[in-house]
Amino acid sequence: MSAPVKKRKTTKRRSNTKTQPLVLPQTPESTPNPSLPDDLIVSCLARVSRLQYPTLSLVSKTFRSLLASPHLYETRSSLGHTESCLYVCINFHPDDNPSWYTLCRKPDRTLTTNDTMNLKKKKQSEYALAKLPTPPSRRSAHWSGLVTVGSDLYNIGGPIDDADANEPSSSVSILDCRSNTWREGPSMLVKRNFPHANVVDGKIYVTGDSNSGSSKWMEVFDTKTQTWELVSTPAAEMRLQYDIISTSAGIDGKVYIFGSCNGLAYDTREGRWESVGMEMSSEWVWFSYCVVENVIYVYDNEEFKWYDTKARLWRVLKGLKGLPKFPRYTARLADYGGKMAVFWGRVVASTGYVDKMIWCAVIVLERRSDQEIWGKVEWKEPVLKVPKSCRINHALAATL
Repeated sequence: MSAPVKKRKTTKRRSNTKTQPLVLPQTPESTPNPSLPDDLIVSCLARVSRLQYPTLSLVSKTFRSLLASPHLYETRSSLGHTESCLYVCINFHPDDNPSWYTLCRKPDRTLTTNDTMNLKKKKQSEYALAKLPTPPSRRSAHWSGLVTVGSDLYNIGGPIDDADANEPSSSVSILDCRSNTWREGPSMLVKRNFPHANVVDGKIYVTGDSNSGSSKWMEVFDTKTQTWELVSTPAAEMRLQYDIISTSAGIDGKVYIFGSCNGLAYDTREGRWESVGMEMSSEWVWFSYCVVENVIYVYDNEEFKWYDTKARLWRVLKGLKGLPKFPRYTARLADYGGKMAVFWGRVVASTGYVDKMIWCAVIVLERRSDQEIWGKVEWKEPVLKVPKSCRINHALAATL
């Protein structure tokens, strides 16, 4: 009987293509490798979407510092990696001091068995709203003029939060969206209670309620020189009834302003005022709206519309499917780098109707003719759970 043949012991070679989880060092002593040069880290971070920055800021103090450095955003600009970043202002009743959030991607995490099973039933949310520092001045952003120019968000005027809720203010707070820090900006020449602010060609035009008379009806802020200047006032017969402004927008070099009975437009390039028809204001006086590539969009009566400046009428945004119905007064629209972002609230039944979920949707816009613009939902997800009493005041985007 022959001896049994010994089986050769084989070992399985690990595949080099398998992705291993990244383990980040907690302290300098925990790794034998020297730190990467800051310039190399900045070059890498500049190629990462800004949506990932809130998560990356948790890596270390060095990362937090580099993510807020002007050098990083200069590198992003030189590489052509600038992008729009969404910011949302929310009021938590009864506190009138606004809370600010920015849209970001949720950090990746290792999936458990239960997570894997849930993924088969429901797609996990990829986006969330991350909280930002509170502005230094206690002014209700609901009544302020809010605009963005480049990477700066301007919170302009509005009633001061004190004993006299109707006291106007000339103060300006600026959020540097690169470092997510607030600073005080140059004050307006006029104190305004309920200002309307619009950006045209990089300048901020502000008009609205003031106690200084019609001679100081509008002023303009040059963001390059950081200076304010008064704008010529429209003739008395042209001004809005009682100088009360319902809504305004900046389109194609003009600032459109509407009151209860008439409308005006200020041509910023010609420096002159003109009367405009009221048909433009009929759909967007009381509703949330945004301007995307010189087109006004509104949400009204459970549908999105846009204004045709040539035909002087409102048209329905075609082809839009996949969005639920929500009250028009809860919706907030924003220009998101040529797309349209929409935020709204929906009450959460599982909490006994005491909470609501803030949802966000991004809509791709396509002009197919002079009379047709089509919309397609790129994605929609819940991004923040809040008490039912919370109110979404504003949504807008900065370029970073």
